[in-house]
Amino acid sequence: MSNTRILVVDDEPRDTRLLKEFLGPNGYVVREENDPTAALSAAEEFKPDLILLDVMMPEINGGQLAALFKANPKTKGVPILFLTATLTKEEADLCGGRIGKYRFLAKPIVLTEVLASVQHHLRSAR
Repeated sequence: MSNTRILVVDDEPRDTRLLKEFLGPNGYVVREENDPTAALSAAEEFKPDLILLDVMMPEINGGQLAALFKANPKTKGVPILFLTATLTKEEADLCGGRIGKYRFLAKPIVLTEVLASVQHHLRSAR
């Protein structure tokens, strides 16, 4: 797990910093990206094993960005875990934390839930 790379894409620096400060000591190499328009090139350079992606961002939303990741040969196989403030935790739980093929976590984030979801997502991707 010590070489597992996670790209966190969120336009809120506070959220990316919080995730990096929590996931880093748990054995992950984390890169923050607060500019969604730069996220694709950041992913090509960083080569993440998982992308944590906010849904609501300016200029390009998480769904549009996920489509770009999936269309790019260098990032198409990277699993994506969405973070969203548009659903409550209760609504997320009712959907089983899944919309279509994508998993998501409701904001405000609960760090222990993020860690459990990251671990589960990475195991499932192997």
